[in-house]
Amino acid sequence: MALSVAGATALAHPAAAANDPAPVVAAERAFAADGLALGIKDSFLKHSAATAIVLDPEPQLAQAVYGAAPASKTRLAWWPLWAGVAASGDLGFTTGPYTVNDKPGAWYFTVWAKQPDGGWKWLFDGGAPSDTAGAAGQGSAVAYARPSARRAGSPAKAMAQVSRAETSLALAARSDAKGAYLAAIAEDGRIVGSKARPPASRAETEIELATRPQAIAFSPLGGEASNAGDLAWTYGMAQWTADGRAHKGHYVRIWRNDARGWRLLFDELLPSPEPKS
Repeated sequence: MALSVAGATALAHPAAAANDPAPVVAAERAFAADGLALGIKDSFLKHSAATAIVLDPEPQLAQAVYGAAPASKTRLAWWPLWAGVAASGDLGFTTGPYTVNDKPGAWYFTVWAKQPDGGWKWLFDGGAPSDTAGAAGQGSAVAYARPSARRAGSPAKAMAQVSRAETSLALAARSDAKGAYLAAIAEDGRIVGSKARPPASRAETEIELATRPQAIAFSPLGGEASNAGDLAWTYGMAQWTADGRAHKGHYVRIWRNDARGWRLLFDELLPSPEPKS
């Protein structure tokens, strides 16, 4: 992400450290390079895990979606500007801007998992319509999210704890979504979903949250945690009422095991397309 956020650290890519996000950044850049060389369909098939999902508009296996998609000549280019990885070096994420046929697009978000052969495949790919104005260009330094402070010790223990954190957020969001998020977000957490640029401060985060419905009903659908139990990604359904009409969509989140417990490091709310009349 082009904008600095308190708590995020940039540059300093230590070699061979398990919690070094550099391999995740390298995987994203290889994916992006193949996007230009192979095209959207083949590159997305090549770099997605067998269990990877996309929203189409409901969660679908990426391999099935792209396997059935026609070849496209659309030129899709993207580059990472913010990244993070688990202490065990097996789960990570990146986000940054993208262009479509060399014209400004929005921001992508990708969740990555290390494979048994040591390579990386993505588990989720999809982003918010955030404004790319002012975003750093390709080749810019990538900011790193602050490492976790605690480890649950196993993925199962971590997901049990994350599930409780999600339940707490969901209960509060039924009447006060903004307050629920402010209570759950990490100091360096990032909330996106509107067409505004990604927030770069707590004040801008509050402005972003003000664009969301006052009350949201969340229902978890899936996710997984790192082997160290310090980082997890989740996704689920979201439903709300606005302008006298019912709306639905999905959320995608990154949770980090901080000193004060599990906190939201990233959250995007993605409304489903409105049905055509």
